[in-house]
Amino acid sequence: MSVIQNDHSEGPVAKAIEKQTSKLPSDLFLWAALGSMAASATLKVLAKDKTALFVGQWAAPFLLLGLYNKIVKLEGSDKKDKGSYSGHGASFKQQPIEEHPISDYADPNNESTF
Repeated sequence: MSVIQNDHSEGPVAKAIEKQTSKLPSDLFLWAALGSMAASATLKVLAKDKTALFVGQWAAPFLLLGLYNKIVKLEGSDKKDKGSYSGHGASFKQQPIEEHPISDYADPNNESTF
């Protein structure tokens, strides 16, 4: 049974962005999203409806940026290039790929019956 591996490598711009974003704490984006919701609610109470709507729409992009930040920390190009990531108090080691026993049952070339 073969294991498919992705040999994709990131370009210099993506690596530079990942290097900078991995320095930010993940909860920064959560607090930014909550802050934009609170600011939007405050603006709505002050009868500034259009501004409240504008500021309230910032929450989703902040949460998406937080998700991107977390993925970069766990699975970014730094992991592939160096084998591990250690930054912002965390250390993530690259785990070796091992076949899962259930994959034997999913092998279409396996002629055995149960």
